[in-house]
Amino acid sequence: MSTGPRNTWEAWARSVPPLACVSTREPCPDPMATATRLARAGLAGQYVVYEADGGVWHFAAGSDVSVTADTGGITARAAGRTWTSRTDGRPLAAFAGALSALRDEDDEGSRGEENAGGRHFYGWAAFELAHLLHADPASAGDRPLLHAMVPSVEVTLGGDSTVVRAVDEAWARKVADLLAEPAAGQPSARDEPVREGTEGIIAAGSAAYGRAVARTVGDIRAGLLEKAVVSRKVPLPAERHPDFPATYLAGRRANTPARSYLLDLGGYRAAGFSPETVLEVGDDGRVSTQPLAGTRALGADPAENERRRAELLSDPKEIHEHAVSVRLAWDEMAAVCSPGSVVVEEYMAVRPRGSVQHLASRVTGRLRPDTGPWDAFASLFPAITATGVSKRAALQTLARHEDGPRGLYGGAVFRGSTGGALDAALVLRTLIGTGDEAWLRAGAGVTAQSSPEREIEETCEKLRSVAPHLRFSAD
Repeated sequence: MSTGPRNTWEAWARSVPPLACVSTREPCPDPMATATRLARAGLAGQYVVYEADGGVWHFAAGSDVSVTADTGGITARAAGRTWTSRTDGRPLAAFAGALSALRDEDDEGSRGEENAGGRHFYGWAAFELAHLLHADPASAGDRPLLHAMVPSVEVTLGGDSTVVRAVDEAWARKVADLLAEPAAGQPSARDEPVREGTEGIIAAGSAAYGRAVARTVGDIRAGLLEKAVVSRKVPLPAERHPDFPATYLAGRRANTPARSYLLDLGGYRAAGFSPETVLEVGDDGRVSTQPLAGTRALGADPAENERRRAELLSDPKEIHEHAVSVRLAWDEMAAVCSPGSVVVEEYMAVRPRGSVQHLASRVTGRLRPDTGPWDAFASLFPAITATGVSKRAALQTLARHEDGPRGLYGGAVFRGSTGGALDAALVLRTLIGTGDEAWLRAGAGVTAQSSPEREIEETCEKLRSVAPHLRFSAD
């Protein structure tokens, strides 16, 4: 997958400095808190904290090197220079083409990169990219659809060690000084949870949402589609200013996500606890996706949780919703994987995710020699569990019944490498901000058996994974 003038991206890639300074330190006792502390330090204009599989946290920061794409054009920046090109309605292909130039530089052996798997990049994909990939291009809008940062410094916080990679000694020293500071000496955010207002926050807009669900059920019964994941936006009070790092730390300690992230990147701020991945691609070409569909609340009473779990596993509506999601995930994987390699490794397990429990499956395969990670991303994005079945019809339904564009919600936050790896978390259970606005959003899978009352309650159950953990700035 490649588009755009090759010479343009080669010139950009040559201007991207390597992470030449590499050092290894003792592991941190609390990598989550350490990563959050690094984010709060304000080292650069953009940062990302990304929790990967296996309890490893990555912190990345920088402001000089980035790639941003929308429907019409793509802009890459490095070393104070800017490169632009048209995308001709194919922003993902242009985006992948620009990032692939970094791999070409690595392959030449001129980067001096002491980093297994190549150079890493961090970014996001907005939900509206889906309209270009699967539905109506006119619905994609004119806002950025993809953004990635190539960091000036990257810190990997694992159980065995802390690894710092930086473009120069100055960056390495900044991070080393922060890591050496005692945690107690760090400035702390106001740590007062929002208790009395939580239920009022999550109830906002529920009546209008119920009407949208009813209209969607009508579309499904008319044969237009099988399922749509209809969502509602919950704006936070304008006079309150969320503290994203503090919200992330409080929320992550209370949640059990598949991935988590904290970022200020490409115009978005976010603190999220993703219940599932859109896809995971290894350097070896193994690809995996993890659809979750079917929901019940998860609380403090073990007996009640077990009752709800049994109910979830026997509810015809929830089972149907999950089965059609797995079926489509299989089809989308088969489109990019070698024949016979696609398998369902796990089917309809129950996974705890913060304030809810979900039916969960995992579909895996191996990429064909003629496909790569971004081809898999194009096939699987956005997650079935954030859109519906068929994906095209669901996107058209969402455009009719939801209030305005989703933006980051239902899209992806990702970490990738020039070696071919790509790990993309589905953006759900997330506090999102841009400009002076901040909001939560939640959705529910609507089928022919859905009732507005139950789907409203499901969105409330999901919002409780984030809303009780909101923290606000003292000013």
